[in-house]
Amino acid sequence: MTNVLIADDHAVVRSGLRQFLASTTDLKITAEASTGRDVLQQIGPSNCDILLLDINLPDLNGLEVLKRAKRLRPDLPVLVFSMFTEDEFALHALNAGASGYLNKDSPPAQILQALRTVASGQRYVSPALAEKLLSGNLAKARALLHEALSPRETEVMRALSRGISLTRIAQELNLSVKTISTYRMRVLEKLNLGSNADIARYVMEHKLDA
Repeated sequence: MTNVLIADDHAVVRSGLRQFLASTTDLKITAEASTGRDVLQQIGPSNCDILLLDINLPDLNGLEVLKRAKRLRPDLPVLVFSMFTEDEFALHALNAGASGYLNKDSPPAQILQALRTVASGQRYVSPALAEKLLSGNLAKARALLHEALSPRETEVMRALSRGISLTRIAQELNLSVKTISTYRMRVLEKLNLGSNADIARYVMEHKLDA
């Protein structure tokens, strides 16, 4: 039996996956986490064989959780399970140490295939992503990461690069601080960055402050 630690901040997602895997004879969710800190606290005690990780957690950058998890347990297979499309985020996750990447819209059979593949020590990418990697199309499409940002995310990125606080950005855009914080998290994830200082450097290097 392969023990799975699932990390997702939505209880309904965790419940659905738990019920789904209960129908299998080789996979079982034995531990759950709703935040990045929960993940890092449970990795050791849970004795999990696989970490199924939602990259969009409320407290820590998902890629940072992935990197810390791999430092704690270098041999632990991590399957990233995200709402972001493969074109947007798969290479970031794989480069950060993930064993595979799966979009949340994937059919049940593909979820099982991905879990079993990484459990066997192999890497998993969907057939569509594998074809793009082989053809080189994905590398070309991801040449400039910021092109995947929405107009609002770009606006928040530029403000953060100038050292403006979340509270002030929220006031200027007439949005809540929580909403601005969500935009910031998306920027960090899509650009594969870890801090506001990284955002500032990225903006300067790509001349995006205009």
